[in-house]
Amino acid sequence: MYVALRDLAHARGRFVLMSVVIVLITFLVTFLASLTAGLTRESTSAVTDLPSDRIAFSMPGADDAPEFTASRVTADQWEGWARVPGVESADPLGVATTRAESAGTTASVTALGVADGSDLVPWSTGDVAPGTVVLTPGAAGALDAQNGDTVALGGGELVVAGIADADESFSHTPVVWTTLDDWQTIGARGADASDAPVATVVALTTTGADGAILADADAELGTTTVTRSDARSAVSSFAGENTSLTTMQAFLLVISALVVGAFFTVWTISRSGDVAVLKALGASTGYLLRDALGQAAVLLVGGVAVGTALTVAGASLLPAAVPVVVTAATTLVPAVGLVLLGLVGAGVSVARITRIDPHAALAAR
Repeated sequence: MYVALRDLAHARGRFVLMSVVIVLITFLVTFLASLTAGLTRESTSAVTDLPSDRIAFSMPGADDAPEFTASRVTADQWEGWARVPGVESADPLGVATTRAESAGTTASVTALGVADGSDLVPWSTGDVAPGTVVLTPGAAGALDAQNGDTVALGGGELVVAGIADADESFSHTPVVWTTLDDWQTIGARGADASDAPVATVVALTTTGADGAILADADAELGTTTVTRSDARSAVSSFAGENTSLTTMQAFLLVISALVVGAFFTVWTISRSGDVAVLKALGASTGYLLRDALGQAAVLLVGGVAVGTALTVAGASLLPAAVPVVVTAATTLVPAVGLVLLGLVGAGVSVARITRIDPHAALAAR
């Protein structure tokens, strides 16, 4: 690293400029990863936080992909699931985005309807009683409502029974919890029809049911069962957002490798004479490669560390309205990826050191 460190000190301007570029790319990648995680949570936390491991959908067409806006389950279906071996519980869950009004304001919310005795509601006080609604903290803030207030939900009036212990949202709208009967009565699914669906999906908690048992039950009951994680794709806002933002992250990672590789390609070409002198003095090719890659590693680690720190600091200063989630998965993992890809790009570019002929390089000078 002797030569590499002297180069860093001698050509400070070039390396500082390259470091700034790496810092900015790192900030973009890690911030975008944190934003992706935040948007994912705002879009799907009502699903991913359910105390169930699988979700059963009933779609209009047998080949239709699961989707919350199109799924309809009947009483026969969720009662049938409750009898399947290995299924500990099968709770009907109604999902409908609607308008809620309080004395002071109006907001869009997603009403989740549950059956009596259901464990799906994140509320330690108890079950949701008929004629009442349990608000999540986000819904309570959006409606400026407290315990005992009256909320008009989808045309019906319900009394706020309490505030849930966890904040959840569905498709970027805050969640409110009602009984399944109230969920149908307020017109969330037009439940006054004689063939009205009981709920949107069935939340399943399985203990010993294997894939074959679940597949047989799906075929018999006319449902499609997916894991809770896979059920995120059934939220209309999730797939498009996640795909777009993930693609941007991938492009930025590739761009970072290309930028670092291009920089060290030019730098290696400009140092051909110096490398030739070192080879003529007896420096091995392996030593020169290690020196050049060590130089790239110092540049990458320093720039990536500063960029990651900027993301963490910037996220802490952002208002709560910006859905940014800063975790090791959204900062450290992309940072490691940037360093590794940068080293690959640098390695490809500095490989030309092995092809430098000291006699020809020195003669050319």
